[in-house]
Amino acid sequence: MSEMLVFDQVIAGYGNAVVLDRLGFSLKQGQSLAVLGRNGVGKTTLLETLMGNTRVMRGAIRWCGEDITRWPAHWRVRAGLGWVPQEREVFPSLTVAENLTVVARPGRWNLQRVYEFFPRLKERRGNFGNQLSGGEQQMLAIGRALMTNPKLLLLDEPMEGLAPIIVEELAVSIRRLCEREGLPSIVVEQHPVLALEMTHQAIVLERGTVVHAGSSHALANDAALLDKLLGVGIAVSA
Repeated sequence: MSEMLVFDQVIAGYGNAVVLDRLGFSLKQGQSLAVLGRNGVGKTTLLETLMGNTRVMRGAIRWCGEDITRWPAHWRVRAGLGWVPQEREVFPSLTVAENLTVVARPGRWNLQRVYEFFPRLKERRGNFGNQLSGGEQQMLAIGRALMTNPKLLLLDEPMEGLAPIIVEELAVSIRRLCEREGLPSIVVEQHPVLALEMTHQAIVLERGTVVHAGSSHALANDAALLDKLLGVGIAVSA
């Protein structure tokens, strides 16, 4: 199985501030990745760097064999990176349908297919972005990324601030995207067990570098290691 994405000793941050420090990992074709770690360790910066929104000082990022380290963000979207930011960033003055179609690129994901995947968006298709609940906005943010027809979906804290029933619904949808629809993802998530359930592989960051890499299943079933890395022993045993 060939490598889809490689971070090769990447040093990156904002201005002169280093956030990612010699970050290295790879993701194989068809696999999904959980990015875990305590607050402030560089998880969101990893995604921002992949999308071209930070300053890369050293190292390289390779996507499907291409060095994209210096590519602008819109080139990366065209190359197949689909971005779902933590703030969702739906357009408040556009309807659901307009939010989706304004970014559409040719491919198998079109308006009808997104509506089939998220029926609630079809029900609310005439509502403006600022008239949606938090869960509906997250569905819209994911649907909008799907309309770009990505090869890899980047999800930054997709469950943040959502009710438990919506969290469960979205988790099922994300797993379905990877397992049934063949669309892998990179998931940054504060709920580690949930993120591990949705992915094949996992990395844990500390101070901008990888301190653990391996199977999501193995890490999810190692309560002692999870507690050591993330301090979530109580959550795992519950």
